[in-house]
Amino acid sequence: MPLVGSCLAAALLLPRVAVGEELKSYTTTGDAIVESLTGATGDPARGRKLVVERTNTCILCHSGPFPEEKFQGDLAPNLSGVGSRWSVGQLRLRLVDASRINPGTIMPSYYRVDGLDRVANAFRGKPILSAEQIEDIVAYLATLRE
Repeated sequence: MPLVGSCLAAALLLPRVAVGEELKSYTTTGDAIVESLTGATGDPARGRKLVVERTNTCILCHSGPFPEEKFQGDLAPNLSGVGSRWSVGQLRLRLVDASRINPGTIMPSYYRVDGLDRVANAFRGKPILSAEQIEDIVAYLATLRE
């Protein structure tokens, strides 16, 4: 599975690592993180930009309602309608640490630093996305109702 390995490697070696941010604490309730990591709702417009940026890997593995993006992934579920399938809290947990729901997932843990293997030394101890970026992406994904 070289393609899967490449996606995982790319996700773990992203140039947009949230440098210097201390992880905010959160509580998992069932299959969700109900409370915002920042205490505020994210910005859906900023979230959409993050989703379609290739450096953040969403569309490397996912496809969705992004007609302007010619090359979209097919390794993971289509993001169309994701806001109807999962609650905001469920979306948040999937971004923060999808392995809490599915230990065999290929989706990176975007807001986790402990217990990870094969992380370059320069990125060790740093989340891939900041709490604000997580909230922006959650806000955007929640708008995808169809």
